Amino acid sequence: MDLRHRYISIEGAIGAGKTSLAKILAEMAGAKLVLEQPEDNPFLQRFYENMEKYAFQMQLFFLLSRYSQQRELVQQDLFYDCIISDYLFAKDRIFAYLNLDEDELILYEHIYELLNEAIPRPDLVIYLQASTNVLMERIKSRGRPYERKISEKYMRELNERYNSFFSYYSLSPLLVVNTDNLDFTNNQSDLMDLIKEVQNMKGGREYYILTKHK
Repeated sequence: MDLRHRYISIEGAIGAGKTSLAKILAEMAGAKLVLEQPEDNPFLQRFYENMEKYAFQMQLFFLLSRYSQQRELVQQDLFYDCIISDYLFAKDRIFAYLNLDEDELILYEHIYELLNEAIPRPDLVIYLQASTNVLMERIKSRGRPYERKISEKYMRELNERYNSFFSYYSLSPLLVVNTDNLDFTNNQSDLMDLIKEVQNMKGGREYYILTKHK
């Protein structure tokens, strides 16, 4: 299957389904799959237990890990017709501005700006949007131990910041997909409708909302 885009980044707040969609599309297209590995961050669980104490360590580990992955893509670009990632490097700043204090942000911004210059830009970004209530339900249902302490208040603010970030995002073509009533993991019709939207996406910004119940 040809997705008609060489490098696709899939984004969304925690629980939006970005990793699930990335795996499905990569398998169907025979694409290289690039996944975040949050479980590899030694500060993540400690962050959810004490956000103020561990925010900077957690954020810096994620930033450097994502940078390392993205730099590898530059070396591998010639060997793949399609690359699909379950994150956008630029979104790292969403979490930084939510979790870091003023002094930490100054240092973070210096590091981010140095690294960002070498990051490849996606040909398409898919933003999976969902209401906070839906995100909380999905987080609870998947039962990851380190996510059990995520509060609804934190998720609501994070979700608002995601929506704000992508309302201004213009560095790549952007497809905004409302997933509240979309089940691309279990409903083949939903999945194929979404794939058509991806294939037909040529530039700018477009929105996809499932309007009928299947």
